[in-house]
Amino acid sequence: MASAVMSSLPQFTGLKATSPSLSPVQNMVAVQPVKPKGKGALGVRCDFIGSPTNLIMVTSTTLMLFAGRFGLAPSANRKATAGLKLEVRDSGLQTGDPAGFTLADTLACGTVGHIIGVGVVLGLKNIGAL
Repeated sequence: MASAVMSSLPQFTGLKATSPSLSPVQNMVAVQPVKPKGKGALGVRCDFIGSPTNLIMVTSTTLMLFAGRFGLAPSANRKATAGLKLEVRDSGLQTGDPAGFTLADTLACGTVGHIIGVGVVLGLKNIGAL
């Protein structure tokens, strides 16, 4: 019984595993070529640095970070009132930036910039302009 179990296990010689029970023809597997799929609703390509998609994403993120840094958008140290006016408050977050722009502000503004950029890219893609 033990010899039957041992003969079905692969035998290792060097770095290659050999299986005595299988012939070389049975070890070969037919590889199917990958068929290119059609572009779906979200088929957006970003081929290189100067692509329109990349330029839109960089521009929207940069503008949002600029707006947050220079006080045009709400941040941790500038809250929006009911009339959408920005007023300065102490959030308690430590920062070395003279304007009080914190890491949380950077992440939030970068996220909103990306959301705006994705909306622009998908909108332009939908109307066929991209």
